[in-house]
This record gives sequence, structure tokens and C-alpha cells, in this order.
Amino acid sequence: MLEEIFPFRVAIDATTIAGTSLWSLGLYWGFSPVSEWVTLQLNRWFNFAERALYTSEEEFERTRKARESQNAFYASIFSIVPFLIVGTLCNWAVEFGLDKSWSISIGIITCFTCGIYELGRRDSQNRE
Repeated sequence: MLEEIFPFRVAIDATTIAGTSLWSLGLYWGFSPVSEWVTLQLNRWFNFAERALYTSEEEFERTRKARESQNAFYASIFSIVPFLIVGTLCNWAVEFGLDKSWSISIGIITCFTCGIYELGRRDSQNRE
């Protein structure tokens, strides 16, 4: 299907995609304060950038609630991008150091470890 769109051959390796996705998910869970900070900064930037598109103050205030909700959604979607980049680097390092067969296994271990860490971190925050 991709060969019909692009004039060149695109090689997509399922192991690399799965390993990168698992690493990204694990890092997103393990560094959830960082992911929340990235989401907040993206939301602030989207709201600031969109303000420049309006010349009328009343039009800006009239559509403010809907735009801020939409920007919060976009910020939460785009907040995964830095973790995808770092997850790709971690997956590449595992594939280079160990082998492709280890990339998914260590990605799953990363997801379990970071997920348990996040549950413990939230539990300790609730107790304080």
C-alpha cells in the first residue's frame, strides 16, 4: 500500500515499532511529572500562539472556552513526541547492544517497572 503512494520502497520493521512504542510508554509512565510539565508548556504555547490569530477581542473571548479545550487536547497528544524520540534512542541502543530479539522484551520490562513505580509514586503522594 505504501509503495503505491511513495515512489520508493519504505521498509517498516514491526519489531522496531513495537520496541520503540513500549519504551516510549514506559518512559511516559516513569517520568509522568515531566510529561505533565511538557503538556502544560505545550498548552500554554498553543494558547499564546492562537491569540495572535484574532484581531477582535470580543471574538477571542467568545470562542475562548472551546479553543482552550481543543488546545489542551492537542497538547496532550503532542506531549508524547519527546518520549517517542527518547524511546527510539533507547530501543536503538538495546538493538545495537544486545540484538533485535531483546528490544521488545526489555521494552515490556520497562513498561512494567515504570508502571509500578508510577503507582507507588501516586500512592505515596495520596498518603501525604
